[in-house]
Amino acid sequence: MLILSRKNGQKIIINDEIEITILESKMDNCKIAINAPKDVKIYREEVYVQIQNANKQSESTSLADLGSLSNLMPQDKKSAPKKVILKKNTPENQ
Repeated sequence: MLILSRKNGQKIIINDEIEITILESKMDNCKIAINAPKDVKIYREEVYVQIQNANKQSESTSLADLGSLSNLMPQDKKSAPKKVILKKNTPENQ
């Protein structure tokens, strides 16, 4: 791990394409700006952990779970729900 000290306004460049600027630091808080290509994913750690946990849960979906979902779907056209078309009220159809 690389540990750096930076002052407000100073920058860190990573791999010629990611630029981190220290905007403000005081007490135990630091504001940074990150300029990176759009294809580089940047997450706060707590969000990244949530994404990883959700991915792990989705991997553990069993075939039984999928089978129970199929029970919710209509099996033939007769039992299929009818389409409902909502029309916007206009002066012409009132």
